[in-house]
Amino acid sequence: MSTTSIKLPDDIKQKANAAALDLGITPHAFMVEAIRKATLAAEKQAAFIADAQAARAATLQSGLGFAAADVHAHLRKRISKKINAEKKEKVSKPSKLAAKPWRA
Repeated sequence: MSTTSIKLPDDIKQKANAAALDLGITPHAFMVEAIRKATLAAEKQAAFIADAQAARAATLQSGLGFAAADVHAHLRKRISKKINAEKKEKVSKPSKLAAKPWRA
């Protein structure tokens, strides 16, 4: 394990120490966990952006997409089906959405 030093403003250091004390851990463990969480969040955000860019590229290439109103109606049907299933009521399965050309 390597050592890294970090300079913190006094107010941040005091808050980190207080939070660590509240959690019953050392300030070092608190900062390591904070860095771990921030790293995971950054990785998830990067993956989300990469997925969005790939989806955009696929949509632009195919020229197919979904109208927002159709998606909203589909989701409402799915939610209604789930709620009614919990109430033991029968509801027909919503039809699968079909992508449509969106280019003019």
